Amino acid sequence: MTKDITKHPCFNKSEAGSCGRVHLPVAPKCNIQCNYCNRKYDCVNESRPGVTSSVLKPFQAAEYMDKVLEKEPRITVAGIAGPGDPFANPAETLETMRLLNRKHPHLIFCLSTNGMGILPYLDDIAELGVSHVTITLSAVDPAIGAKIYSWVRDGNVVYRGEQGAKVLLERQLSAIKGLKERGIVVKVNSILIPGVNEDHLVEVARVASELGADIQNIIPLKPTADTPFAHLPEPGRETVLPLRKEATTFIEQMTHCKRCRADAVGLLGDDQSASLCGTLSACSKLKPIEPEAARPYVAVATREGMLVNQHLGEATSFQIWGESDTGGFRMVEDRPAPKAGCGPRRWAELAAALKDCRTVLAAAIGETPRTVLNEQGVETQVVDGFIKDALRLVYGGGDLNTLKGRRNGIGGACCSGTGSGCG
Repeated sequence: MTKDITKHPCFNKSEAGSCGRVHLPVAPKCNIQCNYCNRKYDCVNESRPGVTSSVLKPFQAAEYMDKVLEKEPRITVAGIAGPGDPFANPAETLETMRLLNRKHPHLIFCLSTNGMGILPYLDDIAELGVSHVTITLSAVDPAIGAKIYSWVRDGNVVYRGEQGAKVLLERQLSAIKGLKERGIVVKVNSILIPGVNEDHLVEVARVASELGADIQNIIPLKPTADTPFAHLPEPGRETVLPLRKEATTFIEQMTHCKRCRADAVGLLGDDQSASLCGTLSACSKLKPIEPEAARPYVAVATREGMLVNQHLGEATSFQIWGESDTGGFRMVEDRPAPKAGCGPRRWAELAAALKDCRTVLAAAIGETPRTVLNEQGVETQVVDGFIKDALRLVYGGGDLNTLKGRRNGIGGACCSGTGSGCG
């Protein structure tokens, strides 16, 4: 089936009554804190960004997608919009897109992000067929942005005030430009916050238009409990409509937004999040099924071939071990690792290289490679000890925790888990 990117109900209002979308909640972490956002509370009857009834792993999202399409064949769009940010969770986001691209290539793939962490992954999402991206851009002046964001996190560094707003803005503007250079349709979401940026959103429209953005969505603030903006009034039509009219001189305006949940599903005017809540919950409990016979080996990160004593990201090769026909274990081969420095793609390549291994043993393993490898059926274990002791426990069903933490300086404290290639 040919993919028709005009069938996106959020970007094309004429399709809103006949084409639906599903948001796959695979991205729980966020890299900024907005003063209007509280993701702690979820009522299934409330439509608000940042909330979901369940969080899915990528393989669970693929299964959920199958079940959604069975019940609602009018779905044309598969998107990721949180409940955090897709690129604070790049491994989960990219793996979900890979699985969907393999199983449902006819679907339109869509991502909604604050723009902070997307830049390293522009080529990845283009290659995976993502055709639509939304960037939430509510200010193009750091002084105004400083009133909207409590903090911005770049890796392990947290910025606040105007410095944080400036870092975020630079990433957002670069993201819009980079997305358009790759032929991706871009929507800019701008949150209308009374007393903060209502006189600034037309300028946001102008800047976004100059960068090539295709459409702007001015969204009135939805006051949320236990946030700094909880006391502000929700802007009405008398405020929103004139702003949209003025902004339309620069960029097309979206006028039918439903302020969707991170697990929204169905037509925009007929959301089925409540009726499919049970299906979502059931999928969130699924376990991956992989016959052990298909993965007979264990991969080991080792410096000298006797101990498990190397960081996953530092390994240029892995010893591949298996059970011996005469009892005990034998080393099958020394298998090269993918080259360092290409982020989550490196770990996807490593998962493919270790597709016949049930487990990889290393002295330290970052969060991103752990996620990618686990999703591909390769269990990850941080181990500190002799290789053959670890193998006895793996093949015998023993507790590998008994081999953790025997020596100082080993075990993962040095790893940031950013996915940049450090492991």
